[in-house]
Amino acid sequence: MLRLLCVRLLAMIPLLVIVSFLIYSLIALVPGGPEVALAGSNPTPERIQAIREELGLDEPFLIQYWNWLTDVLHGDLGNSFVDDQSVWSAVAAGFPVTLSLVVMTLLIAAAAGLALGLAAGLRPGSWIDRLSTVTASAFMALPYFWVGMMLVLVFAIQMRALPAVGYVPFAESPLDWFSHLLLPAVSLATVPTAVVARQTRAAVTSVMQEDYIRTAKAKGLHPRRVAVKHVMKNAAVPVVTAFGVEANRLIGATVVIEQLFALPGVGKLAYFSVFSRDFPMVQGILLITAVLIMLVNLAVDLSYGYFNPKVKVS
Repeated sequence: MLRLLCVRLLAMIPLLVIVSFLIYSLIALVPGGPEVALAGSNPTPERIQAIREELGLDEPFLIQYWNWLTDVLHGDLGNSFVDDQSVWSAVAAGFPVTLSLVVMTLLIAAAAGLALGLAAGLRPGSWIDRLSTVTASAFMALPYFWVGMMLVLVFAIQMRALPAVGYVPFAESPLDWFSHLLLPAVSLATVPTAVVARQTRAAVTSVMQEDYIRTAKAKGLHPRRVAVKHVMKNAAVPVVTAFGVEANRLIGATVVIEQLFALPGVGKLAYFSVFSRDFPMVQGILLITAVLIMLVNLAVDLSYGYFNPKVKVS
């Protein structure tokens, strides 16, 4: 396992270089580059040229990229064009909010999706199976922002049971932290819940047809023990894969939900950075997001060895 971890980490290095080059290239191709964003309204050509020289934008493109990559490798992602704040500081301030939202969303999706999928897979063709299928299909069709608005309308405005916007750090009040994140987390959890439920049902249905399941039933094992000891672990690999894909998708979905619920996370920071043409902030957020996605994929790959020894040996 340790050797696999080292190999995968080393393989991430060239991939990160390629991703960083694509990020820098896409930002550089945006019409009206950083010099226009910094020059303000009605800039003179002399002012724009001075800014280009100050930022090193008058040098060849590959030299610009190398200078930026060198700064990144030294831990410097640059400063914001808007308030001159360090990109690291801005992302670090919003990261706990986004991480809390994503983790709570995944917990809700795991609990609900596994419950629906397991119940449907153990009883294919039953009313529970049909109900699970209909529920998953409905969840897949609902946009995040629409679910969020409906939840705010019902639970925040009409029932006044939960706050509609804002965020309270966990250290200040765990209960307020939970109540402020519940509606956005449920909004984000609809699609992951449906995906996990479908994958779980398909995997469980397939495993239930294996010979060792029939043998376990013939030995008189309790159905609950068969489900827990034999079915769930052997059906976990495709479910974990789907879970990893949805975790990566949530990183992008937080942009919409954090804006809707006024959460001061990285998603909201990315939204404002794009519209304010804050190029260093956008580059930094994209690069950090790419690293997080790679780490999630690495964690998913490593988990295969636990759930399936054959994968571990191979």
